[in-house]
Formats: sequence, C-alpha cells, structure tokens
Amino acid sequence: MTPAKLAATVLSAARAVFETRGLDISALPEATTVERPRNPEHGDYASTLAMQLGKKAGVAPRELAAALAEELGRQPGVKSVEIAGPGFLNIRLDAAAAGVLARDIVVAGSAYGHSDTLTGERINLEFVSANPTGPVHIGGVRWAAVGDALSRLLRAAGATVGTEYYFNDAGSQIDRFAKSLYASAKGEPAPEDGYGGAYIAEIAEKVVKEAPEVTSQEEGTALETFRRVGVDLMFAEIKQSLDEFGVHFDTYFNEKDLHERGELQEALDRLREQGHIFEADGATWLRTTEFGDDKDRVLRKSDGDWTYFAADCAYYLDKRKRGFDRVVIMLGADHHGYIGRMKAMSACFGDDPAVNLEILIGQLVSLVRDGEPVRMSKRAGTVVTLEDFVDALGVDATRYALARYSSDSPINLDIERWTRRNNDNPVYYVQYVAARSANVARNAQEKGVRRGEAADFHPELLTHEKENDLLKALGEYPDVVARSAALREPHHVARYLEEVAGAYHRFYDKCPVSPKSGDDPITDVNVARLWLNDATRTVIANGLALLGVSAPERM
Repeated sequence: MTPAKLAATVLSAARAVFETRGLDISALPEATTVERPRNPEHGDYASTLAMQLGKKAGVAPRELAAALAEELGRQPGVKSVEIAGPGFLNIRLDAAAAGVLARDIVVAGSAYGHSDTLTGERINLEFVSANPTGPVHIGGVRWAAVGDALSRLLRAAGATVGTEYYFNDAGSQIDRFAKSLYASAKGEPAPEDGYGGAYIAEIAEKVVKEAPEVTSQEEGTALETFRRVGVDLMFAEIKQSLDEFGVHFDTYFNEKDLHERGELQEALDRLREQGHIFEADGATWLRTTEFGDDKDRVLRKSDGDWTYFAADCAYYLDKRKRGFDRVVIMLGADHHGYIGRMKAMSACFGDDPAVNLEILIGQLVSLVRDGEPVRMSKRAGTVVTLEDFVDALGVDATRYALARYSSDSPINLDIERWTRRNNDNPVYYVQYVAARSANVARNAQEKGVRRGEAADFHPELLTHEKENDLLKALGEYPDVVARSAALREPHHVARYLEEVAGAYHRFYDKCPVSPKSGDDPITDVNVARLWLNDATRTVIANGLALLGVSAPERM
C-alpha cells in the first residue's frame, strides 16, 4: 500500500465517522497525507487529520482520533492504529498490505511514480539559452542538468511541456563576436571588448574554410560573413555539446525571428492597447512601476532601436500565443534583477504573474581539484565549460551532482569525490544499487528462482524489518516525484534515491534472495524477495532516468 492509498483510506474513514456522527461533511479536506514517523517504533505511518479536523467538527481531537482509529482498524490492510499525544494516529499495516507494493511496482515498470497532478497544464520551460558567442560555461551546465531533469519531472507529473532554448543571435554581443573572429583570422589580438580563448581561433579558421571569399572582402562585408557563418558554427557546436550531455530541446528559438516577423512591434501594440505605454524623452516606455517594478522600462530608444527588454516582451507574448499557459524561465544568479521587470511585464499584458510566469534563479557552481578552484578552460580561456565538466567527472556524475543540490544554493563540486568508485560518491552509491539488484536477479535466475506470475507472489511473507523498511522507502517514490515537480526541485529525487540505496543495502545484508547453497530448497520467501529486489531496481532506474542518469546493470 502506497502512502497515497493509505491517505485515501484515512480520509474515507474520516468521512464514515463524520456521517455516523452527523458531523458537517464540508469540513473534510479534498485530500490528506500520511507521513513516515522518525521513530519506526511509532508505526509505519502517522496522520494528523484528527487534530486538523477537531476544531472544525467541534469534537476534541483525541476523541475524534479514537473514532478514526476504530474505523481505520476495520479497513483491509491496516493491522493496528494507536493514538498518541493530542491526537496523532500511528498506523501499522499488515505484511500483505505492505508487501503487495513490490508487485505493483514491478507490474507498473517505468510508469511507476507517474501521476496526473499537473495534467492539463501546458508549460513552456526555457533553460540554458547561453549566448552563441562561446562554449556552454559552468552556469549553463548547471541549468542544462537541472532544466532537463525538471522537464522530465513535469512530464512525469502529467504536464504538457515544451522545452526551449532562446538563441540570442541579435545584438551587440554578436557584433563583438564577429569582430573577434575577424581579428583572429587576420592574426590580430581580440578587440578590447571582444572574446578570447582558443575556440575563437578554431571558429575563425572554420569560417575561412567554409567561406574562403571572406579573406578578400572589405571589412564591413567580412564582418557580416564572420557574423553569419561564425554564429551558425558556434551554435552547432553548442547543440552538439548539449546533445552529448543528453539534453535535447523541443524548440530552438531565434531572437532574430522576433525582429524579422515584426513581433516586437506587435508586443508594443498589445501593451499600448492595455494602456501601459507612454512616451518620454523621445523614447517609448512601459509603465512597469504600476506592477511593482523599481522603475519604468524603455522599449524603444529615441534613435528608434529596440531594447533587449522589448525582445523579452515579444518573446513572452510569442510563448503565450503558442498556447502555453505557464512560462518558466531559468536564469543565472546575475539575472536576479530581472524578476521584478519580467513579472511586471506579464501583468502589463493582462496576465497573472503568479500563474503565468515563473522565474527560477540558479546560483554559482565551482569545480574544485585538490581543494583549489578549477578556474580556467584550456579552450575557452577564462571559464569552465561543459566539456571541462564532462572530461573531469563524466556525464552521469556531472548530471547527478548538479541536480543533487537545490539550484538556489551555491555549490562546490570536488572532482576527487565525484570520480571515486566507492560509497563516498553519491552517484556511485545509487548506481551501485542498480547494478547490484540486476546482479541479484541474474544470480537468482541461475539458481532457479523465478518471479513467475503475479499470482505466484506472496506479499505476506515479507515480514523482516529490513524488508518493511525498504517497502516503505519505495512507497514514497510517487509522492517524491509529484512534490519535486510541484516545487520545481529535482534535487529531492536524488536525495530520495540515496535513501532507497541505503535501505536496499541493509535489505541485501540481511535478506538473501537466493538460497545460500545449491542444496537448499527454493521457497516462496525467495520468490517474494526477488519481487522486492526487482521493485527496487525499477524505482532506482526510474528515478535516475528523471535525472538523465543511467542505471547500469554491471559496474
């Protein structure tokens, strides 16, 4: 029995009590939850429902708890219910009710943990969106790992998700990039405000090879060639790096298209219709201060040029026009000041910023070796890149490490720790369970232990303390997935998997799946434990998949 099923049983019992006593049914919540007590001696699960409802129902919490305990005690699968303190309900399940979860997990397979909690929501999730002026740097790597994991979580919770990379191919930074390529091709140093690093020379060389006429063009034409071809080459490299990292986007959106399709003017017209546009000092402004921004924002400058914020407005409107009712944007720590203006912009369009727009801020990441920060990429010159991360840790360890921490907390990743092949390395600790459980299943097969059909499984035989602990841990998975999706926090999945790994190792030490010797008979207990072993591998594999990490069968 999963916590969700038990919670539904508790609520059903409460409804029966209220009806019997003639209490107001409207006081009952639509849903409730149960929790695992910190002290296992207090039972398998605990509920505070009696304390929540006592005042509303006009009944003392302990009196209501006593009535709930009596009703719950009659429910199938509930072994006992004890009342503690002011009205806590400590619930114990019988072995069969607890053990049947192993069968349910194996039967559900990769679908176990999926839910419909976000069904009906259409979410546009934008992340990374690094400028195409260099390789993906350390901040973008964090968002690549976290953003991709979040997209998987949201889909597992039932949402319709469109992942998006905003390709900023317009603006002054692209001009500086083109000038840097041009200077490199001529054998000159990069401009003072340009870009350095070996990658500039590599891209410049590729531009000359692809468009040899550039060497004879006059400067203005040559810069345009370096701009057009160089940006395409740089972005192709970025996409390849992300692809090798296991991150794929549904849409790559070009900023240039907003300009060419007239969408900035369309956004301006829409905002004018809403009554939030005004003219001052020859420029066109958006009155964002009406919705909490610290100052009004210029959309079009006095010289007629559009601002970056105007493109932000047009891009947001474009997403909403494509049918997304919630726009989620993941930004780096240096963009914290964007929150106020973006929220105000959403309100200016007539949207509810609390519903239609979410901005997630990710803090800084440092890569450390021998206690010292790794500060410089051999190729990029000034920053740590995606390739540096993967070279140092590998794809699985990088993705797991970056998704393991709350994105609003700065982190230092120690290369030595994350490359160890022992339990000090969290990703190794979890992946080892995937490999060990697969090996246990192979050994069982060789010794003649077969799961058989679901009817051959006897859940009531899973009575060992370590079996029960593992079952309770596995039962938490759907709630962890749903909560992580709702909070936009994939790190809960990683921490949960480490908890399951610990419970499995303790089960493995005390509860052998296969007979100890070839002379020992195969019993129904062996079969039941094989179901539990395979259920564990299912949960570990499902959870790692949400993080974009492999679940190896051998290590």
